[in-house]
Amino acid sequence: MKFPIAGESANQKVCSFGSVGLNVMNNKLLNFNDGQKTSEMPAFRAGDVVKVFRKIIEGGKERIQVFEGMVIAVKGKQSSSTMITVRKVSNGVGVEIVVPIQSPSIEKIEVVKRAKVRQSKLYFVRERSAKSLKMKYSALAAFAKVEEEKEVKAPTEKIVEEVKEEAPAETKAE
Repeated sequence: MKFPIAGESANQKVCSFGSVGLNVMNNKLLNFNDGQKTSEMPAFRAGDVVKVFRKIIEGGKERIQVFEGMVIAVKGKQSSSTMITVRKVSNGVGVEIVVPIQSPSIEKIEVVKRAKVRQSKLYFVRERSAKSLKMKYSALAAFAKVEEEKEVKAPTEKIVEEVKEEAPAETKAE
């Protein structure tokens, strides 16, 4: 029979590193994982509709394939090898891909819509039809369009000012 050490109950498990050693190891692991990340990816969660831009090599040529679908799971959020499962229905057949987001074959990931869901894993979506899934999507796409319109208006105003400045100079030359 093993007797507990002073300050330790009989139900606790003894670790050779101690609690301080585990914290140091966790910090080192998190720092290592942060160093392994190749690029910044947008924050996404289950329920978001995303576009995944993947590099595909066919016969010596490289092209980018876009896969748009709903994120049904995010696994390993703190590790350097975070994986997402994206699902879409194509021609009545459900298609899922599991994507490591830090892979060099992933060019970028765009968030198209955000949905308010209550679960972190949406595996129940596999059994349901698209019509029976009613999710509340926020107006992320509308917000992006408003920002684009603001950016487009600014350059057109500058062009109008330049034309006005050039017009009087031409009339004096005539």
